[in-house]
Amino acid sequence: MLNSWQLRLARRTIDAGGIVAYPTEGVWGLGCDPLNADAVDRLLAIKHRDAGRGFILIASDRDQLSPYLGSLPESVEKNLTDTWPGPITWILPAAPDTPSILTGGRSTIAARVSAHPLVRALCDTCDRALISTSANLSRHPAARSALTVRRRLGDMVDFILAGPLGGRTRPTEIRDAATGRIIRAG
Repeated sequence: MLNSWQLRLARRTIDAGGIVAYPTEGVWGLGCDPLNADAVDRLLAIKHRDAGRGFILIASDRDQLSPYLGSLPESVEKNLTDTWPGPITWILPAAPDTPSILTGGRSTIAARVSAHPLVRALCDTCDRALISTSANLSRHPAARSALTVRRRLGDMVDFILAGPLGGRTRPTEIRDAATGRIIRAG
């Protein structure tokens, strides 16, 4: 059962530039407002992540991703329609004004419309797409429980949105929309 007061607290945290941990399809994620540069910088520092890697954006619907996406060919649109909402992250053309910290300096951005009920509720409550990166230090295993998030990241995370994982055993699959190539198997 989704707890509306927890979702409201998560939104307040994100609105204030905070970092929220939440369950996704297969691992726990960390998220923040993608347009809050201080929050994004803080997330990079927490994870010890190279800014050149870029980030995944998650959303509850395609409209939340529209500000970040460039023009998409009809074949790509069909792939998105066929796989979203779902556990497929697509590498897509980025809108020209998408912050380079989100794209890793590339002309593409990674995006997913999630089918996970709590992720969708979080994005709906926040009324926007959010950054989603695994809850771990870079190059270390992703957390699979709220307790693991708290033990590994401690007070660096501002709020933990309690809930179950989506049943997958690994992070979501990532595919390149231009080539169809699987970049990360799910």
